[in-house]
Amino acid sequence: MHPVTGMNDTDLTSLRNAVKTRLAELDAEDARGTDAQATVTLDQQMVGRLSRMDALQSQAMARATQTRRDAERARLTDALARMDTEDFGYCEDCGEEIALGRLKLDPAARLCIECQRG
Repeated sequence: MHPVTGMNDTDLTSLRNAVKTRLAELDAEDARGTDAQATVTLDQQMVGRLSRMDALQSQAMARATQTRRDAERARLTDALARMDTEDFGYCEDCGEEIALGRLKLDPAARLCIECQRG
């Protein structure tokens, strides 16, 4: 059992595995997104198909996507660290348990649904 929430070991292991799987997915997405963030060069043979502005816009979108992945990675890494503490599974605002269903949807959740709405 989790030290405080009463979450059983199977639940905690499942959440931990889900976080590790998502972190691996983020790493794979990073590898695929590296080329899209590279410096834009305009190949004279491609001018008709892809303008420099389109290439710059694609690069900006790739960088924004990378920023979102980095933020998600930070949240998930923090959740992994909290899983071994008494803080995991409790709302940071009200101190109540976060529903297991909510944690299954987002293992990095730090707020219960009521506080999240507020």
